[in-house]
Amino acid sequence: MITFSHADRLHRLIKEALDSGAAGTLEEAEALFRRYRLVFEIGPEELSCPSHQITLLTAITLARRVFLGGVTVRACADVPLAVPLPLPLTLHGAIEALGARVTHESGTDNVAMIVIGGPPRLRQTPFEIRTVCVGWRGGIVPIEFEQTSGEQIMPLAAMLAAALAINEAFLHVRGENAAAGHRTVGLSLWNLRAESDWLVAPVGEPVLSLLPARLWLLGLGHLGQAFLWALGLLPYPDPKALELILQDTDIITPSTESTSMLTDASLIGERKTRAMATWAERRGFSTAIHERRFGAGFRRQEEEPPIILCGLDNALGRRALDEAGFDLVVEAGLGRGYQDFRTLRLHTLPASRRAAQIWPHTTETAVAPESRAYLKLLEDGILDRCGITLLAGKAVGAPFVGAVAATLVVAEVLRLLHGGTLIQLVDLDLQWPEHRVVVPQQLDFSHFNPGYLRAAA
Repeated sequence: MITFSHADRLHRLIKEALDSGAAGTLEEAEALFRRYRLVFEIGPEELSCPSHQITLLTAITLARRVFLGGVTVRACADVPLAVPLPLPLTLHGAIEALGARVTHESGTDNVAMIVIGGPPRLRQTPFEIRTVCVGWRGGIVPIEFEQTSGEQIMPLAAMLAAALAINEAFLHVRGENAAAGHRTVGLSLWNLRAESDWLVAPVGEPVLSLLPARLWLLGLGHLGQAFLWALGLLPYPDPKALELILQDTDIITPSTESTSMLTDASLIGERKTRAMATWAERRGFSTAIHERRFGAGFRRQEEEPPIILCGLDNALGRRALDEAGFDLVVEAGLGRGYQDFRTLRLHTLPASRRAAQIWPHTTETAVAPESRAYLKLLEDGILDRCGITLLAGKAVGAPFVGAVAATLVVAEVLRLLHGGTLIQLVDLDLQWPEHRVVVPQQLDFSHFNPGYLRAAA
């Protein structure tokens, strides 16, 4: 029987309330999150649309890990599932399997509301936003904003819209940003440049026609599971043709569920590689697993995938990324503290700087914050000083941040296949994503052919 420490049981977003001092005790922090509720609404014209279903189901998967008071979906009817994920065959069945409640009743109670697509309308609640996706672009707008979704929607744009919607709703309930719910927020996965308007189609934005044939996923927690969810949304006509190598050494702990999209309580104690391989195979993908640590001396074999998507949370492993024999590395890292957990940074390698320069060797020591909640745990004898320090060293994490990062990471591979420009660095804060830093790749990848599959029509 596996015994988990307090640090491995704590909800990673509830930890933000402890570290910031927003809650004085663990019980107070948990009670705070149980007050957070969210309502989704989807109209009859959007119910059967695959892209709107992707947005809804992704948003539910993220929201039920954040809005612990409950997630409700107002839907007037049930329809067949039109999303290629291993879920029940009807939309209502999928909604309930992912942790939300379906109701046919309308209402105007004072609860944060997210409307999936549809036309503009008068605001019914203080926080009411609408998801928008068109082409490779996804985001949210105020409910009354004159903007509608379009055709030929790339699936990751729908996933992006969902993640940005949950981020905006959480900003609202936490009272951290007065603009939340009253602004347009979005990104173009074809053109990430900060000066571009995501509501306007960028030059050359293609219809999705090519998909990766072989990928290596390193790290299968917060980011790695979001990578898998994103890949699961892509229109593979024969999913078995996608070959995945899944690498991790960890087991699933109780806290994993709070950040990781494919984890539920039934998987606690399982190895992440095997649980995620099971999910990927249910989706139809072909998998192999590696259960050894990635670092200096690790080498890719010639017949293995040439592209690696990295979701490691430690600098030591990242330092070896450009020495392992991959032709393209797409790496994402997330902020760890209560002040920066909404930040993300993406790198592609090889680049103008070596991985060892990007992540220099440092010795990090966790310092227990002097917040009321930590002092109370110490005073009550629940944790000793070592336990407090261990708890303090765990990252604050929000699943919607990892989901945004995953769309950016997988989109790098899709842009490569469609002849687009690769990005060397993206630095982004979901408080104000329009103020991001984007640095184009200086190296030429035009002669690199990683192998591809045709997307389903």
